[in-house]
Amino acid sequence: MLTLKYINENTAEVIARLAKRNIKAEDIIAQVIDLDRQRKETQVAADNALAQSNTLSKEIGMLFKQGKIAEAEAAKAQTAALKESIKELTDKQSAIEQQLNELLVLIPNLPHESVPAGTRAEDNVVERSGGKMPQLPEGALPHWDLAKKYDLIDFEAGVKLTGAGFPVYKGKGARLQRALIGFFLDNAREAGYLEIQPPLMVNEDSGFGTGQLPDKEGQMYHITADNLYMIPTAEVPVTNLYRDVILNEEDLPIKNTAYSACFRREAGSYGKDVRGLNRLHQFDKVEIVQIQHPDKSYETLTEMVNYVQTLVEKLELPWRILRLCGGDMGFTSALTFDFEVWSAAQERWLEVSSVSNFESYQANRLKCRFRGEDKKIQLCHTLNGSALALPRIVAALLENNQTATGIRIPKALVAYTGFEMI
Repeated sequence: MLTLKYINENTAEVIARLAKRNIKAEDIIAQVIDLDRQRKETQVAADNALAQSNTLSKEIGMLFKQGKIAEAEAAKAQTAALKESIKELTDKQSAIEQQLNELLVLIPNLPHESVPAGTRAEDNVVERSGGKMPQLPEGALPHWDLAKKYDLIDFEAGVKLTGAGFPVYKGKGARLQRALIGFFLDNAREAGYLEIQPPLMVNEDSGFGTGQLPDKEGQMYHITADNLYMIPTAEVPVTNLYRDVILNEEDLPIKNTAYSACFRREAGSYGKDVRGLNRLHQFDKVEIVQIQHPDKSYETLTEMVNYVQTLVEKLELPWRILRLCGGDMGFTSALTFDFEVWSAAQERWLEVSSVSNFESYQANRLKCRFRGEDKKIQLCHTLNGSALALPRIVAALLENNQTATGIRIPKALVAYTGFEMI
């Protein structure tokens, strides 16, 4: 959430930068500024009335002692009127603040100056790419057929148990899942990340803190009886560990990693692009999160992008990094880089990671702050990245490494799988 101070002091800049997201923000920003003015005026009026009431309260006792009964009673009546006025002003201020907050949560984060203009995925910019494109044997199969051929994943059983988008992993398919989780966690730990095992459900405050709530697109599973939400990513509980926390500058950066199952309704998803493992409602993912000093967050973003690159390189997958355009970026992000890997049998790129800098946007909602050397308290910057999401990694691994005799396991994973071929 943007701060009122920044909006008031940089109004033209805010409107111009939101335009890069293809948002005409003049009206909503004008409403925010007007409501903030009303809030301040109401606060001043309430403070003045309270001060006057306190002064009169002190005088009343003295007037009674001096025998000035009529003046004392008049002062009492004036005090009562002031108290009623204060209540009305306080109620008005609360109503204004509620309206103000309802508007503020509708305003997305400001794109970084390096975010390219654009309205759709096709406008994203390829930063760099690498890896060797595989040469598949004749009759190569997509991963959903490979999964059936080698009895790795049962999509039909998942439909029977739960519904579409909830696959059942079996045998070496299940072992490959477990191997990837261990591989990603070990790499994160070696890179200095502290492992966290978070809850799979969060409350409303946590969902609001990282920007998943209000859930405008209906993407979260809601447990109505307890008013809890299934997490769409470990980013939510891990980042919320620092909600309402004041850190010391020397504590930064904080580096956490977490494996979790993730749950997304993916409302409106249909067609060939969601077949097999391409888009699921439940999937496994290892997340990396950093809480960083504002002066160092973009340096940290580069570090996190480079780290994710090492993972796809170790898995011997062809990859590319995209700098997302304004129209394709997440609501809370200031700058996002997406990683895609090549799915050889499908002949398409699959997104496997997003690495983002949220600057102070999440931190303002979370009240995640730090005390600097000057003892002043300021907002942290938050960052996160998938490192990595498993389903499309598995899809690419199965397709790209298929041979006439089976599916080859990348060398980096063999120690985790315990087998070299499927």
